[in-house]
Amino acid sequence: MNIPEPVGVTDEQTPINTTVRSFTVLTVNTHKGFTALNRRFILPELREAVRSVSADVVFLQEVHGTHEQHPRRYTNWPAMPQYEFLADSLWPQFAYGRNAVYPAGDHGNALLSKFQIIRHDNLDVSISGHENRGLLHCVLRLPGDGQEVHAICVHLGLLETHRTAQLKLLAQRLDALPGDAPVIVAGDFNDWRQRADALLKPSGLREVFAAHHGKPARSFPARLPALRLDRIYVRNLKASHPRVLTSRPWSHLSDHVPLSVEIEL
Repeated sequence: MNIPEPVGVTDEQTPINTTVRSFTVLTVNTHKGFTALNRRFILPELREAVRSVSADVVFLQEVHGTHEQHPRRYTNWPAMPQYEFLADSLWPQFAYGRNAVYPAGDHGNALLSKFQIIRHDNLDVSISGHENRGLLHCVLRLPGDGQEVHAICVHLGLLETHRTAQLKLLAQRLDALPGDAPVIVAGDFNDWRQRADALLKPSGLREVFAAHHGKPARSFPARLPALRLDRIYVRNLKASHPRVLTSRPWSHLSDHVPLSVEIEL
């Protein structure tokens, strides 16, 4: 079941008024705020690490909206949804798309933004009887000239047949957008066999690490990344300085390492 949440707005940061032509993007699978193998709850440390990157737009996968039991187990569990806790005062706008709903709570994808989120929706790409997945599609309005940028946060399934079907749904969404619209698609593709690039190429997407280094980045497992699971794709945008954040503290937070890139219109 996919239910888009309202866009959140904090009142602790003044709006950006100057025209923005470039910005930084970060994507990270938060593993619901726990280290690999769920040994320790580290969401507060993860928040500080995310803040240190100073990204303008943050794509998050596996974030809790609610959970009834964890607040009783962990004294540092936040009193607000995880995506709102991570947004803190740096990202005045955020959107959340619930993908998985269960008796104790829910989790899904989220987007944190320093720019206005003018609309968003959560596309259900779940395969019946298997894990719930979604594509959180947000439209950002950049300050100054009001340029709109489409930002799609992705978390795909574990089975290749599921991913193929989900990538086709993503391609349909992309093909429905104006051909000249700036687009960023980022997140956890679980694409260890590296099939996504070919499937998304007809839709005009190019993966930023493959464009600069010949292959997508190694991002999993965090302690010794070997699999190329996470991606950042762009269309009608320039991308530079792609980075894989493998050093501490990132290597000890979550089970994926984050990816970042500089975007220019």
